[in-house]
This record gives sequence, structure tokens and C-alpha cells, in this order.
Amino acid sequence: MYFCYLLRCADGSFYTGVTTDVGRRVDEHNGGKGARYTTGRRPVQLVWQEAHPNRSSAQRRETAIKRWRRDRKLALVRDPTV
Repeated sequence: MYFCYLLRCADGSFYTGVTTDVGRRVDEHNGGKGARYTTGRRPVQLVWQEAHPNRSSAQRRETAIKRWRRDRKLALVRDPTV
């Protein structure tokens, strides 16, 4: 099982990623071992996650979300069915 997830960084920006273990990955981001983007924007907070049956599906969703404008990401956080 893979997960697509969305983090809110300390500066208010969003980070989208894919993992098999969301809790571990959030801890890595907060510990400075995550993506370079989040290293200078800690702490991060998990605001959304979605399960996928395989990595390919999760990565397609990640790519789609990364193309979204901020207002659409905020709508996803408010209503996960978006």
C-alpha cells in the first residue's frame, strides 16, 4: 500500500509526497532527513493523505496535486473528496 500525502510547512506552504509509511515519513521531514524543500520549513504537519494500491497510482496523484494552485490544495485539505 502506498500513500500520497500533503504537508503544511511552518511557512504555510505545502509539500506533496508519496510513501509506504506516512508516520515515519513525517518524522523524517521533521527530523531534517526528508526532502530538501522541507528542511528549512520545519516543523511540518500532515494535513491530508490518500491510500493507493500501488506506487504508480500514488505518484500520478502526487504529480496532479503538485500542478494545482494553492487554493485547490486548501480545498483538498478542507474536503478530502476533491
